[in-house]
Amino acid sequence: MQATHTLQAERREKKGSRYAKRERSAGKLPCVLYGQGKDPAHLSLDHKEAIRFFESGERVFNIELSEESKTQTVLLKDLQFDYLGTNVVHCDLIRVNLDDVVEANVHLHLVGDAKGLKTAGAVLVQKMNEIPVTCRVSDIPDEIRLDISGLGADEHMTAGEITLPEGLKLDCDPETVVVIIDVKAESEDEGTEGEAITAEGSEPEVIKAKKDDDDDEPKKKEK
Repeated sequence: MQATHTLQAERREKKGSRYAKRERSAGKLPCVLYGQGKDPAHLSLDHKEAIRFFESGERVFNIELSEESKTQTVLLKDLQFDYLGTNVVHCDLIRVNLDDVVEANVHLHLVGDAKGLKTAGAVLVQKMNEIPVTCRVSDIPDEIRLDISGLGADEHMTAGEITLPEGLKLDCDPETVVVIIDVKAESEDEGTEGEAITAEGSEPEVIKAKKDDDDDEPKKKEK
């Protein structure tokens, strides 16, 4: 885990989807902070700052409230997206200690050029963008890398084939398919426009799963 960044937060006195929409229009990201036996705290983060850290793979932060001098260590537990599945509109955070053992989703980074993509009609389909693991908060990495260079046409790799860093335990079925090279049959009367062909010399198409959108005020998720 890299150095822990601090997120500046403000309390939201008014709750509900209408007020959350106003927060987002003002460049804020609504969030709810749970955990450690305390009442949920409804907060606002700086949207650009928070998203920049989230997209870089960071999951553990310090939260600093303007009216409190003490910072709190928190874990990003969930993100909610808009109806298009592209923009983050809400996040859930949970209070933790660095020695706590928790369940966390870690970004999966595919590396290497899969040999199967040299086959005409081959498409790289990424079934999982994150890998669920159990570990200490201090051991959560920003990403987990998976080398797909040896992946052939019509072959797949499972979660159990991922080499996890020390201290991490896989928290899903090891037979879960993570990535697959799917070869699409070409019809003789089909045109080339819009086809997902990734023969040698062309760019592979990567299909990633989108998260479902949720309400502005989501229920707590303990994954």
